[in-house]
Parts: sequence; C-alpha cells; structure tokens
Amino acid sequence: MNFLLILAALILLFNLYATIDIVLGTRKIRNLKDTELLPQQEQPEVSIIVPACNEQNTIEPALRSMLSLEYKHLEIIVINDRSTDHTGEVLRKIQKDYPELQIIEITELPKGWLGKNHALHQGAMVAKGEYFLFTDADILFARSTLSRAMSLMVNEQKDHLVLIFKNIAKGWLLNAMMLDAAGGLFFLFKPWKVSDPKSKHFIGAGAFNLVKKSVYQEIGGHDLIKMHPIDDVMLGKIIKKKGYRQECLSGYDFLQVHWYESPHKMINGLMKNIFALYNFRVTYALTAVLIICVMTILPVWGAFFSTGLAQLFFALSALIRLASCTYGALYSGTTLGTVPFSLLTPYINIYIIIRGMLITLANKGIDWRGTHYPLDRLKKNQPIL
Repeated sequence: MNFLLILAALILLFNLYATIDIVLGTRKIRNLKDTELLPQQEQPEVSIIVPACNEQNTIEPALRSMLSLEYKHLEIIVINDRSTDHTGEVLRKIQKDYPELQIIEITELPKGWLGKNHALHQGAMVAKGEYFLFTDADILFARSTLSRAMSLMVNEQKDHLVLIFKNIAKGWLLNAMMLDAAGGLFFLFKPWKVSDPKSKHFIGAGAFNLVKKSVYQEIGGHDLIKMHPIDDVMLGKIIKKKGYRQECLSGYDFLQVHWYESPHKMINGLMKNIFALYNFRVTYALTAVLIICVMTILPVWGAFFSTGLAQLFFALSALIRLASCTYGALYSGTTLGTVPFSLLTPYINIYIIIRGMLITLANKGIDWRGTHYPLDRLKKNQPIL
C-alpha cells in the first residue's frame, strides 16, 4: 500500500469523522424558540452593554431593536469609544426618543488596554443590572429574545449564556466564507458540549454574551483580558474554567447581523484576530495552513490527478466536504448557492492566516482603529486553545 493511498484513506476518515461530529453535535444544541418567556414579575434587571467605535451605519437599527425588547427591568449602556464618524450624533438623536438610553463618551484609551475591552469594562463599571449582556453595535434583536434567554438563565440557574446568531449578509462567496468559518469554529469549540461540567469545551460570542454580574466580577471581568484581541471567547473560557454553568443555544430566529458587508471586509476583519487564535506563534499558524491544505485542498486535486483507490478516496473526501457545507447552509438558513463556493474558501483561509501573521510580525503588533497594540504585550495573553 503506497503512501498516497494511506494519506487519502486517512483524509477520508478525518473528513467523515468531522462531518458526523458536527451534524450530530448541532442536533443537540437547543433552540431559543423552545424557551418560554419569563414573566415580568420574575425578571431580574439586565444591563445591555454595547461598545461603539465608528458604527454610524449600523448602530441605530441595532439600538432600536434593543430598546424595543419586551423586557421590563432593562438598562442599555452604549460606550462611544473615540468614534471619528457620526456615531455620537446618531446616539444623541436616539436618546431624544429614548431618554433612558445611557451614553458613555471615551476620548482617550489608557495604556495597556484594547479599545473594545476597555469600552466594555467602562460599561460594566456603571451597570446596575444583576446580569450583563455584552453585545455588538450591529446586532438586531427579536422582541422576545432577552425574555426567553433570561427564562433559561433563571429557571436553569445558568451563569453564562451564548446565542448563535443568523448572518443576513448577501453574496454567495461571502456566505461560503462564513459557513466555512462557522464549521471550523463548531468543530473546534463544540458548543453542544459547553453545558457539560465535565467537558473542557467553552464558548463566547461578541453578539450575545449574557453573564451574571456576580460571576463577571468574581472572575475579574475585562480587566483580566484587557489586551486580548478575542475578548468574547476568552471571557467564556475563563467562566467555564472557573467552574460556572455555561450554555449555548441556537438563536437564529432571534438574533441577526450583517456580519460583514463583503468578502474583502471579512478578510480584513479576520486578519486582525487570526494570529491571536494561534497565540501569535508561527509554528501553530503554519501547522494550521498545512492542515487546511491536506484536509480540504488536496482531496479536490487528488480527485482529478491521482489514480485508482486513492482517487476514489480523494473524491469521496471532496464530496463529504460539499455535503457538510450543504448541511451547514440548511442548518443556518443560507442559500444553497453558497455551497460550490466552499471549494474556494480554503485558499482564502490560507491567505488570511499567512497575511495576518506576516502583517502582525512586520508591524510588531496589531494596528486596529487607529491604535497600535505591541506584539510583545499581546504574546503574554492566555492562549485561546
């Protein structure tokens, strides 16, 4: 048995295992629509904390959806973090209609903080709720989202809840990239396992991180991760590591966002954080590139240019990948027109990893929204994985 045949067989087995794992796993994730509304008299106060930096195009519909939530005991705090566009003007216009909206203005970033982390920290410092909901300035909420989420938190005594959101951006290639990213994250983090106290798996999401105030304070809040580029996931990791009760639900019907406007913007957005996922280690990043090449690119080429049983195994691997993407599209409500474009996304992923790594190394850090964060300081962060 030659090397190519053995390699083709191993790739086939891995792709089959990964697909089965994701399909069976996602079927275990509960849906928020199956959670009852929490009666008003049982509703603890919740503080929604929203960081905003140059969000003039997205923040108004997002905030109005939050202000329309069917939840009585609610405060909403927006942190205008050094915006240079018209974000501040939009916020003041909304505040005229909703005087209860709280706005915090940040004009300077203290040394040793990432902008978003500092903004969330400042919001948490003044928040009065028993629970904190950290979310982004482009998230659209259904009216019952928070009441249903809090019903689970209260009735099942959870400490941290994450909702999986629905992407409503347009474009086949863009949605194929998002499907690919989501599939990879599902396989790595296995959100269906986070509720198991015996499992080491954890979850966090910038779109919806709902946590008890007491838990947030006990773990040290954002002060503990003040320089971590992937703050939302790290918050989830620390919460789970400390032994608190974590849950992840599907919120596709209740939480929506135009995640990125175009493939170009998604590439640039991911390049900022991608090297952090590998703890800023070149060997880890290059290993990831090798895995992508072997597991997703090689089978397609092997299906055309190898022979015999190896060719069959490569072809089956490629078909399994397409079947996995088809399942992902159906699960998330994405058009099936995205599926063929999944054959291109591995090349884009490799570009993102390599270019993101090289830019970070060349700049000796991350440049984001006008601020430079030095690499030597970023390397001191606790790794995600």
